[in-house]
Amino acid sequence: MWQKIKLLYHKLGSPKYFYEISSRFLPWLALIAVSLISVGVVWGLLFAPPDYQQGNSFRIIYIHVPVASLSMSIYITMAIAAAIGLIWKMKLAEMVAKSCAVIGASMAFLALVTGAIWGKPTWGTWWIWDARLTSMLILFFFYIGIIALNNTIEDAQNAARTTAVLALVGVVNLPIIKYSVDWWNTLHQPATLKLTEKPAMAIDMLIPLLIMILGYYVLFGVLLILQTHCEILKRERRSSWVRKMLQQS
Repeated sequence: MWQKIKLLYHKLGSPKYFYEISSRFLPWLALIAVSLISVGVVWGLLFAPPDYQQGNSFRIIYIHVPVASLSMSIYITMAIAAAIGLIWKMKLAEMVAKSCAVIGASMAFLALVTGAIWGKPTWGTWWIWDARLTSMLILFFFYIGIIALNNTIEDAQNAARTTAVLALVGVVNLPIIKYSVDWWNTLHQPATLKLTEKPAMAIDMLIPLLIMILGYYVLFGVLLILQTHCEILKRERRSSWVRKMLQQS
C-alpha cells in the first residue's frame, strides 16, 4: 500500500507527466471557459435588468466579483503548492506556486481597477482607505513581492523556499479580506453571495453572475496550465524528453 502511494506521489509530481496529461485537457478547458464567459457577459450586460439603486453601473459586478473571488482562491492555491514544495521538495509544486503568482497578481489588479470604477458612481470617489480595499491592495503587494523575489533570486530552489515563506505569511491577510466588511464599518457592501444565506439578488441577475464566476475559475485552470507549461519547459530544458519534444515540434 505504501509503495503504491509512493509511486503515485512521484507520478503526480512528475513535470513530464503533468505536461502530457494537462495538454490533453487544455483545449477542452479553454473551450468551456470561453463559452461560459461569453454567455455570462452577454446575459449580464444585455439581458439582466438594471439595479433599482445603482442602475446600469452595477453590471461591472460580473467582472469585479469573479476576479476578486478568484484572486483570493489563487492565493490559497499558491500557498498550498508552496507549502508542498517547501515540505516535500516537489519540483512541480514549486512551479505551480510560481505560476499562480503571476495570474493572481493580474486578478487582484483587475479587482482593484474594477472596484475603483464601480466605486466612483456608487461612493463618489475612485479610492478610499476602506478595510476591504486596503486589504485587497495588500494582497496585490504580496503577489508583487513574490514575483519580484522569483525574478531576483537566480537559483530556482532558493527562490521557491523564500517565496514559500512569504506566501504562507500572506495567508493571514485572506480572512481579513473576507470578513473586513463584518468586522469594521466600511463603505464596501457585504458579500454578494453567501453559502449560509439566500441570495439577495434577483434570479435573472444571479444566474449570469454564477456563470461568470464558474467561467473565470475554469479560465484560471487554463492559465495555470499554460503558465506551468512555460515553467516546466524553462526548468526542464536540459531534460531529454523536452529536447525530444521540441525537436518534433
